[in-house]
Amino acid sequence: MAITAGGNLNSVATSTQMTLVNNYIDFTAAGTEGWAQQYLPDLMEKEAEVFGSRTVSGFLSQVGAEEAMTSDQVIWSEQGRLHLSYNGTLDVSANQITIGTDLDGNAGAAAHGIRVGDTILVSSSRDGATTQCYVKTRTAGAATIVALPYKAALMSDAAAGSLTDGTCTVMVYGSEFAKGTAGQTSSNEPVHQSFTNKPIILKDFYQINGSDASQIGWVEISGEDGQNGYLWYLKAEGDTRTRFADYVEMSMVESVRALAASTIHDDAVYGGGSASTVIANTDPGTEGLFAAIEDRGNMTSGVTGVNAATDLAEFDAILAEFDKQGAIEENMMFVNRATSLAMDDMLASMNSYGAGGTSYGVFDNSEDMALNLGFSGFRRGSYDFYKSDWKYLNDLATRGGINANATAGEDIRGVIIPAGTSSVYDESMGKNLTRPFLHVRYRASQLESRKMKTWITGSVGAVTSTLDAMTVNFLSERCLVTQGANNFMLMN
Repeated sequence: MAITAGGNLNSVATSTQMTLVNNYIDFTAAGTEGWAQQYLPDLMEKEAEVFGSRTVSGFLSQVGAEEAMTSDQVIWSEQGRLHLSYNGTLDVSANQITIGTDLDGNAGAAAHGIRVGDTILVSSSRDGATTQCYVKTRTAGAATIVALPYKAALMSDAAAGSLTDGTCTVMVYGSEFAKGTAGQTSSNEPVHQSFTNKPIILKDFYQINGSDASQIGWVEISGEDGQNGYLWYLKAEGDTRTRFADYVEMSMVESVRALAASTIHDDAVYGGGSASTVIANTDPGTEGLFAAIEDRGNMTSGVTGVNAATDLAEFDAILAEFDKQGAIEENMMFVNRATSLAMDDMLASMNSYGAGGTSYGVFDNSEDMALNLGFSGFRRGSYDFYKSDWKYLNDLATRGGINANATAGEDIRGVIIPAGTSSVYDESMGKNLTRPFLHVRYRASQLESRKMKTWITGSVGAVTSTLDAMTVNFLSERCLVTQGANNFMLMN
């Protein structure tokens, strides 16, 4: 029986070696989107990570902690200043001081804590004159007190230190009572200010069809969490997981609450086009780190690298501001590259770069531990600082790129975060608790933890549906608690 060759068979040998379109497989044609040659290529099987370690997460794990919550919001209370000091207005002819605000600018003058019998130090803002006074009278529920100077008959007396009408600062430094007299008739209650934040739900997913999930590739890949192989979906799924972890952390840093006027509240917007009564009652957004510091903390534009002497003076101004607040002795600094170098130059100009007596208490008193974690420590005044470059502020694909285009004052060059813990009143627990100044709260109960959920659906592996695909789902529900924001500093 004769055999007839098919029309597409190249059954005739050529006298010379040559490559024809019909004797090799073209992997560059449309539909193949790959590459191959007739001869074995010199294939570098290992995928190159040209951007190095691309993850930016890890910041919160270094400075904070994580704790479960079982409600739609977390409420905490922070105690105000212990000592009584106010801004007011002097009327020297009447020996009167009208209390305006406290030193932090909070109103409520009629509720001030100065009482009859208190001794106060009064400083005139106009000429800087200062004198001690005795509080003679105070009208209940009124902002005005009558005070008599110790060193003169009346405030208007020149011997009183030349106090003049105008703004002043008043500080209670004690009290004085005569023998055999009754004590104070009223008490000062601690002042608490309550703050709240709500968790947000973050989601992501990765999907691959069943056929491609079993496809072997040419290039060996390495996932962010260490898996290796020739199955490309391992790489793509690992990248999605890493990107989601970064999104979770970046959201805790960058998020803001939605204003009431924002149309993001609309069901058609926040609900992805579908109406929902649950969504209608939801307050979008959450307070991230930057927003908390901008609202309740401190801001500085200093230490820019103009020159070392100027930077040192600006850094000392930061210390002076911390003196006015809680004066937390140990602080973590996370800065971008330019600010880090500026601080290195500043410290080098002092001929004392390095530890300089730094205690490294937050690192179990181990300088080696601090260095291994990427921190360098230094001491200035009574404060210890642990400085580290923050990749999030350098990477062009994250804040680094945004800062490059930002106008002056809109860029963020770093943050100073107090180390250690502080005591607050937790209204959900009903008691005082000690917690890190910065920590994450995530939704969890005995049956469900939404700290970082991952689950797989589809027909690849464990069959959960008829869909010929594998879908890897990611979810987290959390918020950030920035406790004692007055001790934080944002560098912009």
